[in-house]
Amino acid sequence: MTVLPTSTTHRTCPLCEAACGLTVTTGPGPGDIAVRGDAEDPFSRGYVCPKGVALGQLHSDPDRLRAPLVRRGAEWTEVGWDEAFAEAGRLLAPLLREHGRDSVGVYLGNPVVHNLGLGLYSRVLIQALGTGYRFSASTVDQMPKQVACGLMYGTELSVTIPDLDRTDYLLVLGANPMVSNGSLLTAPDLPGRLRALRRRGGRLVVVDPRRTRTAEIADEHLAIRPGTDALLLAGIARTLFDEGLADPGAAAGHLNGLPELREALLPFTPEAVAAATRVPADTVRRLARELAAAPSAAVYGRIGTTTTAFGTAASWLVDVVNTLTGNLDRPGGVMWPEPAAGSPNTTGEAGRGRGVRIPGSRRTRVRGLPSVFGEFPAAALAEEIDTPAPDGTRLRGLVTLAGNPVLSTPNSARLGAALASLDAMVSVDAYLNETTRHAHVVLPAASPLARSHYDLVFTAFSVRDQAHYSPPSLPLPDGGLDEAEVLLRLACAAVGGGLTPDELDDLTAADTARRISADPSSPAFGRDPLELLAAVAHRGRQERLLDLMLRGGPYGDGFGAEPEGLTLAVLEAAPHGLDLGPLRPRLPGVLRTPSGRVELAPPQLLAEAGRLAAHLAELSSAPDGGLVLIGRRQLRSNNSWMHNVPLLAGGSNGCTLQIAPGDAERLGILDGERVSVRSRVGELEASAELVPGLMRGVVSLPHGWGHDDPATRNATAALAPGVNSNLLTDEEPLDPLSGTAVLNGIPVEVRPVPCS
Repeated sequence: MTVLPTSTTHRTCPLCEAACGLTVTTGPGPGDIAVRGDAEDPFSRGYVCPKGVALGQLHSDPDRLRAPLVRRGAEWTEVGWDEAFAEAGRLLAPLLREHGRDSVGVYLGNPVVHNLGLGLYSRVLIQALGTGYRFSASTVDQMPKQVACGLMYGTELSVTIPDLDRTDYLLVLGANPMVSNGSLLTAPDLPGRLRALRRRGGRLVVVDPRRTRTAEIADEHLAIRPGTDALLLAGIARTLFDEGLADPGAAAGHLNGLPELREALLPFTPEAVAAATRVPADTVRRLARELAAAPSAAVYGRIGTTTTAFGTAASWLVDVVNTLTGNLDRPGGVMWPEPAAGSPNTTGEAGRGRGVRIPGSRRTRVRGLPSVFGEFPAAALAEEIDTPAPDGTRLRGLVTLAGNPVLSTPNSARLGAALASLDAMVSVDAYLNETTRHAHVVLPAASPLARSHYDLVFTAFSVRDQAHYSPPSLPLPDGGLDEAEVLLRLACAAVGGGLTPDELDDLTAADTARRISADPSSPAFGRDPLELLAAVAHRGRQERLLDLMLRGGPYGDGFGAEPEGLTLAVLEAAPHGLDLGPLRPRLPGVLRTPSGRVELAPPQLLAEAGRLAAHLAELSSAPDGGLVLIGRRQLRSNNSWMHNVPLLAGGSNGCTLQIAPGDAERLGILDGERVSVRSRVGELEASAELVPGLMRGVVSLPHGWGHDDPATRNATAALAPGVNSNLLTDEEPLDPLSGTAVLNGIPVEVRPVPCS
């Protein structure tokens, strides 16, 4: 047994978007790990939620994989790394050679963006495979917001963030930040920030079919029919025009499309949208007036708005209302962060760019669904495996990185069967879960405490500009590999040799240096890429890439040109992280549209407004009956694997079907009774939980459950397996512009299960 000296390190929590600072004390025994909030972290100031505290249990979880697994028949065998990579190459290389590059797909799970090695090197693996078949959790989550902001502002990460700490009025739709800690909104201690908003005299209004924990602390909770947020926002925007309240303020000189926008909003009178949304017309008008009158205001929408048939329209209209009320790029309104390591919304010639191509140029074989930012809808993954195209081509192989799509994507029973039919499946994951159990090779992910960390993605969604590098708190076990090394070796194995991992890494670093040298916004613009590489030659793997990005980023030292600028060494000397200040106005330099202006009415979004108007007419004439299913977020459950960590299991993390008491009485359902829930694609049983704060006609199940597969290794999760809500979700309905699955507002039938 390895005995380690007692040590204390400081790191950013990698388990959700809040990016809380942690203090980790380890040793001397292998299970001696204590985690608490870092009181000296300038961003989180000691706040930590239950997930961060559980990092020690995650590290010590006996079910977490420590060695590669190879499946032969139904049996798993632990093997060494060399044998595992050889087996992965033996399976993947012939498929690529004999059936073409698009015979193998890649699925990126949510934890990829919480992992520095996976985040930097997943692109390297995809390029080595040469496949156009990329899928990710983005199309079961946030892609509509990225599409809308891409069309309006020019890049997929040009997402506007509510300036929470300075706003006077916050309108929240389809989000529960008291529980989620924020989503596309990096803000440690969101509960404290929301309470501070109210203490300083601000107003918090929550729009949600459920009376969530956020709704409970709000000044006002408005129940809304699931899937109709876009209609409510359109009614607010029309009211702003009709009552002469539309005033973009300082952003006015940077806008295109106001007349076209106003025309597109004509069908959405408050009376028309009230009938469809169940939000009274007078309330629609009042919301518009309050937003316009507030000294500063921000509208924020998340999962409940994006995982619907009109997710992109709703995401667009959130920014439309923010713009029309003068709150775009304004302190207290919505603003753009400026991440220290750079991102697509900070690179390129200021104020002008190529914009985005929506829809993409590639299409899936079966339904002809378009690509979005280089990936296909996750809802199409099963059919691309189990349904050959007319020419007989299909996905025969799959690589999954830190994902569990069998629990997280629509019609998951079909996906599980499809995965079982693959000729080759290789997974990089910490667990043998409902998805990786179908793999032929599983390569274990390192413990979060044994790898370095930097939030490349979430600094682009942060309420303050900040930077924090975390070295490993514990060493890798003897013979262990971190994810950067795993992906480099897997890439080399899959293509059948030709390059070593070191050579592939050098090519990746050289490409990064070239991009920085060619970026007009970088302080290293025009410098010789070889000079940039020489400056970081003492670094290895992800630290070399990160140092390049930091030094070439907006706060960077420009490789000596700005001596006081940021480098990885500077962050290493600041273990609690650095506060880079509040968000600052960035128009027009943040824009990357071809016009160099904010596009309020791009053709794709005007077409969505037309589709939304047709939907409004349908809702007005259709009977309002039946039940619809929505999801819900739980504080200690961000990803399915968290159900296997004892500190995060049980308690409020129950998997029940919430139902309004009136609906329960009508259907003859008692609290705690077993009920059957049926949709077009599936059926399951769950325990009923009567909840007074739930809108009539709506039932709710949390996501990520269903741990009853005996082929998995998740002992704690199996004690309370719950049910998989995605047995009920349908892979056919999609938000057309983003390809995002419709996970909210699913028609279902609910009835009591007869006693046996």
